[in-house]
Amino acid sequence: MNKRNPYSSDLLYDVVCTPLGHLYPTYILKGNQADSVYLTGIGFNRPGKSSASMSPSSRPRTSPVIAARKSPLPEYIKDQVMEYFEGKLRKFDIPFIISGTDFEKKVWLTLNEIPYGQTRTYKWLAERLGAPRSVRAGGQALGRNPLPIILPCHRVIQSDGKLGGYSSGIGIKRRLLELEYYSSL
Repeated sequence: MNKRNPYSSDLLYDVVCTPLGHLYPTYILKGNQADSVYLTGIGFNRPGKSSASMSPSSRPRTSPVIAARKSPLPEYIKDQVMEYFEGKLRKFDIPFIISGTDFEKKVWLTLNEIPYGQTRTYKWLAERLGAPRSVRAGGQALGRNPLPIILPCHRVIQSDGKLGGYSSGIGIKRRLLELEYYSSL
């Protein structure tokens, strides 16, 4: 069993069509009801698709091969994702389970402190974590965020105003920031 994703044997996924392309949420079930769904990941590449077949510019920084079975995602989760892309939802209310180091989890959960339509810097993130010298480590943890959009790592930019990196590509990061900015006017 994998330490980073202890639920991989029960991993499911579905496809949500968004204005930015297909989004692939992965999830596990704990029980047999819709309220027993926990997201474990979300990304713009189908789970299990090898990054070797992708062009270098579209290849994510982290590309684990995940064995997942396609299964319909509950409508309330799809509805929240679509409401976000329509500019109607500012904060997700979807249960999730994240696997990573303690530092990574702390980084990812801190992202929820960044308000919709706003940005913070990598330096702010490091200071918020109480480790002002961990700017680079924080950035690396953001690159491994299993739930981008849900845990909004796209809201973290460089101190000089440049976008920095994003696991799904700078174009996606720019469009997410624009969507939030114009929806919050």
